[in-house]
Amino acid sequence: MIVAIPLSFATSWMLDVLGLRITLILGAWLNMFGALVRFLGTGISTDPVARFPLVMFGQTLAAIAQPLVIFTPAKMAALWFPDNQRATANTIASMANPLGMLLASILSPWMTQTSGDIPNLLLAYAVPACIICFLATVGLRSSSPPTPPSASAESSGSEPFVQGIKLLLKNRAYLVLMLCFGSGIAAFTCFSTLLEQILCVQGYSNEFAGLCGALFIVFGIVGAGALGLIVDKTKKFIEATKINLSLSAVACIAFSVVSLMPQQKVAVAVVCSLFGFFGFSIYPVVMELAVECTYPVGEATSSGLIFVSGQVQSFLYIVLLQALSKRLADSPLSTCGDAVLSWKVPMLVLGGLTCVFSCIFVLFFNTRYRRLEAEEQATYRTNTINSSPPESTPSERKETADC
Repeated sequence: MIVAIPLSFATSWMLDVLGLRITLILGAWLNMFGALVRFLGTGISTDPVARFPLVMFGQTLAAIAQPLVIFTPAKMAALWFPDNQRATANTIASMANPLGMLLASILSPWMTQTSGDIPNLLLAYAVPACIICFLATVGLRSSSPPTPPSASAESSGSEPFVQGIKLLLKNRAYLVLMLCFGSGIAAFTCFSTLLEQILCVQGYSNEFAGLCGALFIVFGIVGAGALGLIVDKTKKFIEATKINLSLSAVACIAFSVVSLMPQQKVAVAVVCSLFGFFGFSIYPVVMELAVECTYPVGEATSSGLIFVSGQVQSFLYIVLLQALSKRLADSPLSTCGDAVLSWKVPMLVLGGLTCVFSCIFVLFFNTRYRRLEAEEQATYRTNTINSSPPESTPSERKETADC
């Protein structure tokens, strides 16, 4: 989170100025080096003090690579797919990241029974990183296809980066979207980060908390796939976002209540699933909506600032919620160990914040679909030119006059 915030601006500039290919290849190489350095760091010495800096250096390289990859879906969808496939393409690309996190959370405990198994785990993560780096370097030949799939992709020249930032900060609809969905990202981050600490107070095991986190991601991926297909067919970006963001706020409030109740595993699991289905699923649609309301600002710039807003608010939310938590003197149901904290007030505050920002978004957000309008105008001009009769040559005009 700390590394990603300052790098977000550089990544947005790279995607909109240098292009998709260079950015993805650089991200693949950094990710590979990070994975290899982490693996090598576990074998250079038996002294943990000597290994720790090298492992953290590898982790930093991987963190630098993260925004280079996760910022690309909106740009990729705009350049490679027609308007009736962009939301689905963005969904597939965006959901690959949480799917990888889910697989890692399943593999890590299965492969590491003792601390001696950690090098094998890091090697298992380094191998696919090397394969992906090779495929990206060899397979990515250009940033865009030879035949543009849409009018906006054909005229893909966007505003200069600095000018684009200025336009975004003057766009009221975009500022509302950036603030409100940034708050949504913060709520999802708090949920994922603090889930075990919240549930253990009421006697829920770490295994059950992991199951709830997995349900959150799985149902989020399912919801994202369904929502992407619907939005591609209907073009109802605003309606889909408002409905799902409101329902995710309801799910967050429900979680803030049921998480305080012991022996309610079914209710907690259902609420976590609904939170993922309604909340986590709107991420790709919001990225497309950001492009629609800010066109012709570059896709990476408009989606990148939303990511920055989400990371900043995530940091503030986590600090706030941890500050509001209180140590419990006695908790007979707790499975938390020595540090038992009451999360009643923090969870109610989180539910209230999601409700407030959802209401702000529903009431104050409205925009034109600028990219779709530009594509319709370009299509109309093309059809008009193609349907107009060709001008006659001077000899043809002379023959007509003689007749």
